[in-house]
Amino acid sequence: MRLVIRIHLKFAGKMAKYCQITGKQKMVGNNVSHSKRRTKRTFHPNLFDRRFYLAEEDRYINLRVSAQGIRTINKKGLEAALDEAVKKGYLKSY
Repeated sequence: MRLVIRIHLKFAGKMAKYCQITGKQKMVGNNVSHSKRRTKRTFHPNLFDRRFYLAEEDRYINLRVSAQGIRTINKKGLEAALDEAVKKGYLKSY
């Protein structure tokens, strides 16, 4: 009997695939064929790497945001959206 040990690294040197403003991440669902046969698949969020200007601190910040996250920033303002993301735990600090 062979023992296989696998080490799972959560990030493995890459940015995580979730929105830093809304917390959207991948979901699991089914592909459904014409014959109604179901196979597993993943739905990924629509992510963009964007650079935003934080006027209060006179600097730029890089965020990975979804399309909904960009709309949230446009609606609430950058600082309010960042404060809410930190409070919810999607972003450590900015």
